[in-house]
Amino acid sequence: MAYFRKLPSGTWRAEVEVQGLRQSRGGFATKGEARDWASQVEADARAGSLGKWPAKTLDDALERYGREVSAGKGSSRFELGLIARVRRDFPALCALPFASVPPDKLNEWMQTRLSQVKPATVQREANMLRNVWTVGAKLWRWCPIDSPWAYLKQPGKQPARTRRVHWTEVRRVLRRLGYITGQPPHNVQSEIAHAWLIALRTAMRSGEVLGLTKGAVNLETRVVRLDKHKTQHHTKRPRFVPITKQAARLLRVLMKQERLFTVTAASKDALFRKAVAHCGIVGMTFHDSRAEALTLLSRRVDLLTLQKISGHADINVLAAAYFRESPEDVAARL
Repeated sequence: MAYFRKLPSGTWRAEVEVQGLRQSRGGFATKGEARDWASQVEADARAGSLGKWPAKTLDDALERYGREVSAGKGSSRFELGLIARVRRDFPALCALPFASVPPDKLNEWMQTRLSQVKPATVQREANMLRNVWTVGAKLWRWCPIDSPWAYLKQPGKQPARTRRVHWTEVRRVLRRLGYITGQPPHNVQSEIAHAWLIALRTAMRSGEVLGLTKGAVNLETRVVRLDKHKTQHHTKRPRFVPITKQAARLLRVLMKQERLFTVTAASKDALFRKAVAHCGIVGMTFHDSRAEALTLLSRRVDLLTLQKISGHADINVLAAAYFRESPEDVAARL
């Protein structure tokens, strides 16, 4: 039996009693969310009392998640790589029953990773692994809805990057990559140079730039159609990006080729890092081009128009993380 009541705060609380066992949880934004949670808890309680959790290990869950969920995502390379690494480096953890992995074992994994990589990386990995339990509970019915991650303290997000890309750095990197103004790419390195310049002019992500096709580029209207983009799973439709005249000139050069880009994401990452290191530049990544472009474009358009260009679902993220104009620059325009 499930009971629901609205709290003074405006949120909903659900209470569930199954075979003498009672559970409750508050903080639901709607009664529908509370009802969904209660239904899942009732199903979990009955299945658990009858011992019907499938005899699946964490390794089984990771394998299925990679095959059914990660493979269809734009971030599949990251997720499949993480899954392979966890299965390879943490066999004892992966051998545990998926329905009863204790929080302390996940905390051991987290502490090990914190000794190897930055907290922001661990947070990103933990977010993906947490979703394995969410999918396992709601879709597969392999584990209780109460995830062991709920009992762990997350590393937390790091402050947004403030790195700007200076024009002298752009010139040095382009020279290193063999870029020639007005000429189409002649090798992989010069392809990366073109991709980086386009990213600096359009604020598109590297994957969006490398995935461009001739049919997606309209140089007359200066609009690019992105059939695959980061927020596609939310919007369920293509994203249209208005581009500057400078970006259109760069793309016009590439339109002479059979394919705009042939370089892979992995090669792009490795060769761009190598070029940046050779130039003696510290702390600059390919993705900094997106924030640099949005910062420059923010001087020409308002924030709502900038959101149309960037494709951010949350305008607050755009303002907080990608708008990097310094207080001195703002003061100079006042």
